[in-house]
Amino acid sequence: MGVILSTSGHKGRAPRERLLARLLDAFGEALPPPEMSLREIAARTETSHALLRYHFGSLSGTLAAMLTAQRSRDNETLLRAAQQSTFDDFVAAIWRTYTRPEQLSRVRGFFHVAGLAAYEPEKFREFVESIGDLTVTLSSLAEREGLDTEEARNVTTVTVAAIRGLLLQEVLTPGTRPEDAVTLILRMKEGRSDPRSHPER
Repeated sequence: MGVILSTSGHKGRAPRERLLARLLDAFGEALPPPEMSLREIAARTETSHALLRYHFGSLSGTLAAMLTAQRSRDNETLLRAAQQSTFDDFVAAIWRTYTRPEQLSRVRGFFHVAGLAAYEPEKFREFVESIGDLTVTLSSLAEREGLDTEEARNVTTVTVAAIRGLLLQEVLTPGTRPEDAVTLILRMKEGRSDPRSHPER
């Protein structure tokens, strides 16, 4: 089942999609904190606790569905930009998107849901399957710039892991990530992070 990319025009959608659209309308860019109960979320969206539980199963299922839809909406914007982007440009765009202050609750929510999915991946299948969307695009850009398929996949895997690791560091210890994080990530991609690779310096 596809996720919601827009919250306008709720009529005519399946009940689950209409309910998800109401959740996105109510919380905008943010994600409900894990300590917020399903009943409180229902009250804020003017729906019923039972309806949320029926369509999403639990509080964590509701968070996962919202996060998947929000990330899909972000990805749609990023993928449009990728048509004219280099690999480096696209990495910088991803970093800018997820380090905006208003994204903090969603970044926290991502790691919360990812932690739950690590124990029960089948329960969070839609969320798990959505995680690789941008990786596919990054790999394609790397191939377009001359890397073979395996090398492009490896470089992309490490790049995405570095981005997520730095975001996790910022969540756990705010203010400790390097200001030039993207530059460092891209240098790592090009094998330039090791000073020994530049004996002339």
